[in-house]
Amino acid sequence: MTLDIQLATILETVADAIPHRMAVITNHAEATYAQLDQRATRLANHLASHGVNAGDHVAVHSRNRMEWVEAFFACFKIRAVPINVNYRYVEAELRHVYGDSECVAVICEPEYVGAIEAIRGDLPQLQHRLVIGKEYEEALAAASGERNFDERSSDDVYLIYTGGTTGMPKGVVWRHEDITISALNVGRQDAPIESVEALGTEAAERDAAARIMACGPMMHGGTQWALGNAIVSGGVMILYSDPRFDPVSVLDLVERSGANSVTFMGDAMARPVAEARLAEPDRWSLPDLVAVVNAAAGLSQSVRTQLREAFPGTFLMDNYGASETGSTGRRFDDGEAGLAPRFECNADTTVLDEQTGRKCEVGEIGKLASTGHIPLGYWKDPEKTAETFPTFDGRRWVIPGDFAQIEPDGSITLLGRGSVCINSGGEKIHPEEVEAALKEHAAVFDAAVVGTPSDRWGEQVTAIVRLRDAASASIEDLRSHCRSHVADYKVPKDVLLVETVPRTEVGKVDYRAASALARGLLGVAD
Repeated sequence: MTLDIQLATILETVADAIPHRMAVITNHAEATYAQLDQRATRLANHLASHGVNAGDHVAVHSRNRMEWVEAFFACFKIRAVPINVNYRYVEAELRHVYGDSECVAVICEPEYVGAIEAIRGDLPQLQHRLVIGKEYEEALAAASGERNFDERSSDDVYLIYTGGTTGMPKGVVWRHEDITISALNVGRQDAPIESVEALGTEAAERDAAARIMACGPMMHGGTQWALGNAIVSGGVMILYSDPRFDPVSVLDLVERSGANSVTFMGDAMARPVAEARLAEPDRWSLPDLVAVVNAAAGLSQSVRTQLREAFPGTFLMDNYGASETGSTGRRFDDGEAGLAPRFECNADTTVLDEQTGRKCEVGEIGKLASTGHIPLGYWKDPEKTAETFPTFDGRRWVIPGDFAQIEPDGSITLLGRGSVCINSGGEKIHPEEVEAALKEHAAVFDAAVVGTPSDRWGEQVTAIVRLRDAASASIEDLRSHCRSHVADYKVPKDVLLVETVPRTEVGKVDYRAASALARGLLGVAD
């Protein structure tokens, strides 16, 4: 019996058990378990032949596509580590990720070759580049399809770079066993994993496999985890792979693939899909869709209402997780309105006083904290690791920075990151709460809230707002609306109307860009 939990070993075991079942469906390609495993094996052997060894880092610089999935498992087959590269990054950001991660090889789409070559002179460790397309296919055809790999271990490394919404991205280092149990076992309802062989037996005995669709990019941990959940449970991963987010294309893929669940990342994804479905309710037949899931960025109440109307009879569920914590909480939408997100969290997650490690009382604001199967720390950053992964009474915790409080029913309300908290006249204001209030206004399509300099308050609340097409609202109307939802000191002092609210590729507010935009529009210095 194989006791070591390692992702490539899981793929191989499940592929041997159900070789002809579908493993991955994208907008442009499909692969059975046998096909996915064979192509990943050939890619792994190609990388090994070019000097990629156990522990080496391999950048994957690509949009969503089947080759991303192949690269993910190919690296693990030779105990190397895939590195997620944000394809939207500019030269300085790319130089940071490539240099910080010390990648020895890169698998990339043709359109990113120029960006890689522009910084390659600063990356002496980057020795091999494989371009997806003809070159990639020729490499796989010439490589061995035999699984002659070294023994693997639960201690093999999985590394995910954070999104970097408030600073340069950091690499979070996990053991394979810990990330599997913490984030990739939800599809099995977190049942104990007795052995890797048992996962193959389960998959073979299961008549119907879950079909899990993710709309986010593979460079984001949440989408990698959706893939992992599909493979660990012997299910089907449905990966949205059109180069641009198109709600009609999303719904077409949901219909064609027979998806049981579809995961969005906040309003930026969910709203256009809900509105497309409401505009043409008879266009798509979705009898297999059971759940609409949200992750990574919060949903406003107005979008929740749209989703309930667009997908009647389905469950609406919120998932909470972070690169540093894994999947820690979920909540089925019960229609109850609330400005801050609430989750039922697992037994290893609570709210602590970050200075003493004391568990907070009900209603007391502290920091969200998790223990158990958590990361080893940050790549090459012992100082930040010590700060974020403290030990209290002999137990190691991760405290990534979210303010939170425990509710009377035991659920946990998230109040936002301290790194973007606004201090206005001594009052601490969490931007997410004000953003949620603004998006309750019927004319508001999107909003971001940041702190800007104030002679009187030190820092003031400033809102960046995109109105819905053909909608209108005065600044005072928006401020008055906020007063009915949040305390007066949280009401924006300035509201700036814009065409686009800065967001990251996974739908989170890009607070660095939003702050720069607000300061520029207000004419204040950084």
